[in-house]
Amino acid sequence: MASKRDPVIRTAPRLADLNLNGHIFGGWLLSQMDIAGGITASQRAGGAVATVAVEAMKFHRPVHVGDLVSCYAEIKSVGCTSMHVNVEVCVSRRGIDEEFPVTEGTFIFVAVDQNGNPRPVDAG
Repeated sequence: MASKRDPVIRTAPRLADLNLNGHIFGGWLLSQMDIAGGITASQRAGGAVATVAVEAMKFHRPVHVGDLVSCYAEIKSVGCTSMHVNVEVCVSRRGIDEEFPVTEGTFIFVAVDQNGNPRPVDAG
C-alpha cells in the first residue's frame, strides 16, 4: 500500500511518546492510525465519522524517536453506514534508504449525522 500512495499523515514522535522500553508507545501509534483512518473514512462518507472498532492490529517493529512516521489508509469495504479502512504505518529511519512497515490494522468507522446517529454513507 505504501509505495503506491501518498501518506494521509506524516509526523515524527517525540521523547514524550516513549514507553518504558524506550520505544514509541503503541497507543501513540494507534491514535495516529485512527486519525489517518478517520480522515480517509470522512472523505469517503462525505462528512463526520466515528470509530466503532479496531480489528487485526499487528505491530511488526518498534518505532524510535527520530523516525519519520507515515500513515497510509485505504477503504477496504463500504456498507450502508460503515466503512472498513486498512491503515499501514511505515517509517523512514536515519541510515536506511527506504521506509519500512512497522504496524497495520483495520479500523471500522460509521458515518454520523450532527446528532451522532448513524447515517448512510454517501454513494461514491
